[in-house]
Amino acid sequence: MMAAAAAAAARRAATGLFPLLLSSQSRALPRHGVSLALPALVRPRRLPSHPAKLFFCSATASSNGAAPEKARDMHLYNTRSRRREPFRPRAPGGEVGMYVCGVTPYDDSHIGHARAYVAFDVLFRYLRYLDYEVRYVRNFTDIDDKIIARANQLGEDPFSLSKRYSDDFLSDMAHLQCLPPSVEPRVSDHIDQIVTMIKQIIDNGCAYVVSGDVYFSVDNFPEYGKLSGRKLDDNRAGERVAVDERKKNPADFALWKAAKDGEPWWDSPWGPGRPGWHIECSAMSAQYLGNSFDIHGGGEDLIFPHHENEIAQSRAACCDSSINYWVHNGFVNVNGQKMSKSLGNFITIRKVIELYHPLALRMFLLGTHYRSPINYTVEQLNVASDRLYYTYQTLRDSEESTQQDQSSSGDSLPFTTTHCIEKLHEDFETSMSDDLHTSVALAAVSEPLKVMNDLLHTRKGKKQEKRLESLAALEEKVRMVLSVLGLMPSSYHEALQQLRGKALRRACVTEEQVLQKIEERTAARKAKQFGRSDEIRDELAALGIALMDGPDGTAWRPSVPSSEQPVAGKSST
Repeated sequence: MMAAAAAAAARRAATGLFPLLLSSQSRALPRHGVSLALPALVRPRRLPSHPAKLFFCSATASSNGAAPEKARDMHLYNTRSRRREPFRPRAPGGEVGMYVCGVTPYDDSHIGHARAYVAFDVLFRYLRYLDYEVRYVRNFTDIDDKIIARANQLGEDPFSLSKRYSDDFLSDMAHLQCLPPSVEPRVSDHIDQIVTMIKQIIDNGCAYVVSGDVYFSVDNFPEYGKLSGRKLDDNRAGERVAVDERKKNPADFALWKAAKDGEPWWDSPWGPGRPGWHIECSAMSAQYLGNSFDIHGGGEDLIFPHHENEIAQSRAACCDSSINYWVHNGFVNVNGQKMSKSLGNFITIRKVIELYHPLALRMFLLGTHYRSPINYTVEQLNVASDRLYYTYQTLRDSEESTQQDQSSSGDSLPFTTTHCIEKLHEDFETSMSDDLHTSVALAAVSEPLKVMNDLLHTRKGKKQEKRLESLAALEEKVRMVLSVLGLMPSSYHEALQQLRGKALRRACVTEEQVLQKIEERTAARKAKQFGRSDEIRDELAALGIALMDGPDGTAWRPSVPSSEQPVAGKSST
């Protein structure tokens, strides 16, 4: 049995995507600063002194700068072109460069962060599934107005505070089985690169200095607004741009902020200070991916002003700078309302996973297309948790059955099995290649799981020819899909135990109390007190504990609380 279990674990590991155990100690992912193993700073090309006031860049050869050759049949929605485009990497056969804006670590990460980084983790995984080498960069904004304000409020050093919340964020991502990016740079480690880029922007006539502050001049960059579709008249001071009468245009934004008392600062040609918010991503993406790369991602809220400003900065510093695909995920609402601290519906990842398995949260998030708004409710999370339990239970039952007989006749599988596997493969790749329709990919797993349960538990299924071989082949294909979606546990048994433990916690009962109720119900049934038997069953069902009667007695499993299920007639016990 031990050998069979090891073989099963090896089959899961063969997917090439190694998931994390929930019970394993939360690992602190390494802090990535400037490393000798990383390429030297890609310096923006310095343009000659420009006599004109306006800064123009010549048009690129194609709409997104991609190589003209047709690559794999995958499409992504490009925010800039506002349409789905075939994915054509800049270097066919080479490495795909992807930069995703990371967190500003001044508080616990929330489910909006989970939504964004799960979405881009799936993109990372699927590109790897398609045999692309991917260099995935996700930054930490470890110096920012919000960090400074929070640190002052708590009487804590800003860098200590940001390090603490950064580590917590990495722990949250590990629980959600988000693979670590290739590089995770921090702003505080890249001040030299930021200063260099600001110099380039000033030299090219797109920024100006005012009393130690440096502002980007949007009037000198005619392309400004193309990503968001906003006009300069829309950028009224006091809304998303800071009010400052020293600005030439109210929409101008800070590249460098002069030092203030009690704030961290660095030396610069304009005096001591620190970077503005937007310049960091332009500098760090150029550092690790070059001035032009394939994918830049983030939440929909970053389209303006952050990503709009990034484009302006990068192209003002280097005319050749371009990003092929701008990819953005949709917002998270809570019970139909926008999530915000002021409304009191601000939900952290840690709060959710106190009561739910982290992969139940991941499955819930993947149940909606990444660009669509998603409405977080406890009811929907319960449904996702129930579905996850059903999936792992089916796969575990299949694994245990096939371990009993490792022999194989070598004959081909029945047509019904091969057809089911081929359809899953086709549906999975078609949906994922169509702008990552994870909800369709998840739905495609339903039929194979149903077939597996028929083979495992029905009289007809148990008699089917090549039954065990069919189970093994189906389990392998479902495992592949779950691995790419980041839903594959290291151990079915352990994941099921964790799901049961979370269900008990939500129900505020212990397993011993559940077992006592089962004994009480069994005694009531023997005494033909069926009314009492039904009461006990219904009491537990209301708590999300379902009872299942079988030849070997009564067992329990987590379920959606009965109050959240469609009304159905009670069956006789």
